[in-house]
Order: sequence, then C-alpha cells, then structure tokens
Amino acid sequence: MLPADTILRSRYKIIKLLGKGGFGETYLAEDLDIPTNPKPKRVVKLLSPQNRNPQVLQLAKDLFDREAEILYRLGQLSDQIPKLFAHFEEKGEFYLVQEFVDGHDLSTELTPGKQVSEAEVVKLLKDILEVLAVVHQHKIIHRDIKPQNIMRRRQDHKLVLIDFGAVKEIQGMTISQGQITSTVCIGTPGYMPNEQAKGKPNLCSDVYAVGMLGIQGLTGISPHQLPEDSTTGEVIWRQWANVGDRLAGVLTNMVRSNHGQRYQTAQEALQVLIPPPPPPPPPPPLVPRRRIIQTLGLVGAGFGLAIVVEQLLSNKSEQNSGVSDTPGFSPASSPTPKQLATSQGLSLQAFPFQTVTVDARGNITKRDNHQAKYFVEDLGNGVTLEMVQIPGGKFLMGSPPGEAGRENDEGPQREVTVPGFFMGKYEVTQAQYQAIMGNNPSNFKGEKRPVEQVSWNDAVKFCEELSKKTGRTYRLPSEAEWEYAARAGTTTPFYFGETITTDLANYDGNFTYASAPKGEYREETTDVGIFPPNSFGLYDMCGNVWEWCLDKYHNNYNEAPTNGSAWLEYGEDTRLLRGGSWYGDSRYCRSASRIRINPDDRGLDIGFRLVVLVA
Repeated sequence: MLPADTILRSRYKIIKLLGKGGFGETYLAEDLDIPTNPKPKRVVKLLSPQNRNPQVLQLAKDLFDREAEILYRLGQLSDQIPKLFAHFEEKGEFYLVQEFVDGHDLSTELTPGKQVSEAEVVKLLKDILEVLAVVHQHKIIHRDIKPQNIMRRRQDHKLVLIDFGAVKEIQGMTISQGQITSTVCIGTPGYMPNEQAKGKPNLCSDVYAVGMLGIQGLTGISPHQLPEDSTTGEVIWRQWANVGDRLAGVLTNMVRSNHGQRYQTAQEALQVLIPPPPPPPPPPPLVPRRRIIQTLGLVGAGFGLAIVVEQLLSNKSEQNSGVSDTPGFSPASSPTPKQLATSQGLSLQAFPFQTVTVDARGNITKRDNHQAKYFVEDLGNGVTLEMVQIPGGKFLMGSPPGEAGRENDEGPQREVTVPGFFMGKYEVTQAQYQAIMGNNPSNFKGEKRPVEQVSWNDAVKFCEELSKKTGRTYRLPSEAEWEYAARAGTTTPFYFGETITTDLANYDGNFTYASAPKGEYREETTDVGIFPPNSFGLYDMCGNVWEWCLDKYHNNYNEAPTNGSAWLEYGEDTRLLRGGSWYGDSRYCRSASRIRINPDDRGLDIGFRLVVLVA
C-alpha cells in the first residue's frame, strides 16, 4: 500500500486509499503540476501482476498500453466516461491516472429492500444505455457493469461509467506450459451472464448487466439472490416487481440466458426502451398573401389598417399569455415588478436572531443581532410554515472572475433589481411535505429534516397543492431571488464571509475553502435551523440539501432578466439547483454556485424552499 504523501512521477501526490481489491488499489491524489489552489484531484489506480516472470510482465505491459489507449479514446468521446491523464510503469507495477468523479455510486440509491418506481427505472436504464452506446459503437465491452461502477456526478447529477474491466486482466496474468493466460474472470456474480463467466464476453453481456441492474431497482433484490428457472436458465423476478408488461418485456429480453436472444448492443436496447417519437404532423397550409391583403383591404387605409394590426397583435399576445413552457405553472409564476409582496391582510410577527461573520481561517470575528418579520401558514395537524419578509433591493448577481471555486456559468456579473417577497425561513421539511402531499419520499427520516428525493416536478406540484389549500400563490424562487436572499446584502463568497466551516453549515468537511480547517462530514441531512442564519433570517441557505429554482439553465448571464424574474426563455430543458448540500464540498455552498440537472431527477441531497406572492 502506498503511504500518504507519496509522489509518483514527481507529479501525483497520494492523499489517501480509496479502495482495495483483487485487481489492485485505488488512491485519491492531487496533481501538483496544475497551478491552482486547491490542486485538482485525480484517481490513481495501481495494478500489480501477481506473476513477476519477465515474459508475463512484458505481455502485461503490452496489454496495459493497449487498454490505456482505449480508455484515453473513450474519455475523449464522452464526458460521462472519466478522462485518462497518464499511464506509466514503475518497478513492475502499472499506474493509471484518471479524472476524479466527485459524487456517489448507484449502490447508495439501489439499496437492498428498496423498490424504485417504474418511471425512475426507465430513466436510469436510459441514462446508462446512452453512455454505454458510445462504448459499444467502438466495439468495446465494459465487462463489469454494476451499481458500484456507475457514479452519479455531484455537479450535474449525470451518470459516469467507471472501472472498465479489460485492464484488470493484468492482475491475474500467469504462465503455464509456455502459454501466458489470465486467471482472472472479469465480472460480478449476478450481473455477469453465462458466456462471460466462461471467458467469452460480447457486447450483449453488458446489456445483460444493465438489465439486471434495472430488475434490482424494481424488486429491491440483489441479482445474485434471484432464482433461476431450472429448465430454461432464465432469471425469475417478475413476481417481486410492480411493473407494466412493456418494461417487463424489455427487461426480460435484456437478460435472456441465451445471448443470441438478447438485444445485441446498448443502442438496440435503447431504441426498444425509448422508441423514437412519431414524425411531426404536416404544417398547416399557408394563407395566400393575396387573401391577407384582401382581408386588410376591407378595413380601408391608414387609421383603419393600424387598428386591425394592433388588434391582431393584441389577440396574439393574449393567446400567448395563457401558455407557459413551465409544466404546471402559468406565466404569473415568474415574478415581475407588478407582483410585489406586501403585508396587507397578513398578521406579521417579528423574530430576533444572531448572525456571525468569519475570517479566511473560519474564525468568528463578529456577531450581530437582527430581527425580521414573518407570517405563519397553518398546514393542519399542528404543522406550520414560516415565511420571512425579504425587502426589495438591488444586488450584484454572480461571482467575480477571481473567486476560488468559480465556474464559468456564474457570470458575467450584473446588477439585478429584486422586488420584495416572502421566502421560507427553512427548507421545506418532511412534516410539511407530508401534510400537503400525503407522503414522505425522504431517505433520511425526521419531521424537522428537509424533505429530499424530490424532483423539480415534485416541488412544482407541492407548490400547486399548497396554493390551492391556502389561496396564496406559492412557487419556487427565481434564481435571482434565491441568490439575492442567500447573499442578504453580502458580496463575499459565503454569507458568513470569506470561508465556511462545518460549525456553520452541513456539507462535506473534508473539502476546505480558503484557509479554513477540515471539518465534520455528517453523511446525512440535519434538522433545519440548527446553524446560524443569514442577515435576512433565513437558515440553511448553505448546505444540507440543494434547493430547486424556477429558471431554465443558461450557461451564462448574458441577456438574463435584471428585474428578479425567472429566466424561462430559450435555455436548456434542465433546471437549476442552488446552495450546496451535505454531500457536496465547500465551494458548492457559495452564494453564486449553481448546477443544472433534469427536472425529473431526484437525489438524497435535493430539496427545495418556497416563495410566496402576497396581494
């Protein structure tokens, strides 16, 4: 085992051991050659052939070079396959240096006994098959697809395929009767089909593994625990799953015992799972230009024509005003200067609180006493919702170019004017979600913990139901409202100051910011409101769970609204998350940090916070 601080090739400094198994050791390292601070993380894989015979070592080196070339090529083809930065041999041991994927593997989502919905399984299969299709297009077999080898990247929640199996043959190479062979069978029982177990894998062996992963999601049963039909050899699973005939048929064909009866590639399976959409209907016939002129001519010239044109434009505008490209929301959901929150008709109360400011080392340098106004919404059965009044104002949105941890999509900075509104004092809790929706999807249970595993669509539905119950217009915050509320008048990376510590927020304390020390990694959510608030009286705007915003994602702020409204025009179909989480490192807790994911994605660290418009 390599000790910490070992430096390989005068460049890669070992930080810690990540894992150890029959195929070698995996380490977290930092790249000393890159002139940034902190240094970028890398994954170093050490492969040691068991047989030290010179013939074996030479053949192992040839195989290692060939497989490294394949890994390099794949990393260039897709951002969902880790990039290869280096491969080298030292003292008969082989090293791969790859991109570090910051996230969690699917074994944390597909846990024993947990059954995933059919819709979620379809999306999971689709996401995996799309990456695998790129691999199969180049006639490359992964050979070890399983939950532990599929990472969900923290930044954008995309799936990343890791640990390709072929290079592992090096570990088990041996010489027998003059022939060099590998004694290692690549694959994992339950996910590995018969032909692969016999040493003859093909592309559809990967399809089998993906199918078993889908069955695991539906049944909550690990693949190696599922029985087989003694006559046909087929996996028996349907009786433990709540699944429609169509998806059941797709999965059955993915995991056929006879590999000739399976879908032969990931692309083939994907086309059956997600059929292409039907061709669009033909466009309506164009109105002849002569007919338009005749129609307008009936009105007369000059003033009459101007009236007709104005009415036509007005009618078109009225028709469009009733249409929204945001599912479940009308255009009124996007705040405008006319929709200022006021306190008319509300019983506002005041609450006192204390804020803290820290220096670059995380030491508290100042404590200030504040108070804020709020109202209480009764959700029934003793459950309430506290909404804090946020005064309107102007602020500089985004981060300056020199801010540590900054991403390119956090600029350019611009001044935004935000009308006043009310925002949830806390992230929506499990008790509040249960009171409105009648269920609690969270993994980390606790009435005062934030609800998690909610998609953007789930959060929008919650807002709709709450609005019906209360008669007020609840919604998700616009991105501008969220950052304005998080900053609460500050311009530093965090509303606490130049850095953050785990005494101030719930995030992965192994990742530091500025000169702050390492802190606690709690590995779960915490009750809302246990950390100091910002100057508006809002809690947990840093860490705990990511918070959904209303806007579509755009990769910069050029042409973004400057009136505080949500940016719903153009952009991607993905939506925005803000604030960082218990699972994220410190830089994601910055006020300007933003990531994008699909609106139907859910995660153990994804929740939301409310905004309300008050007439």
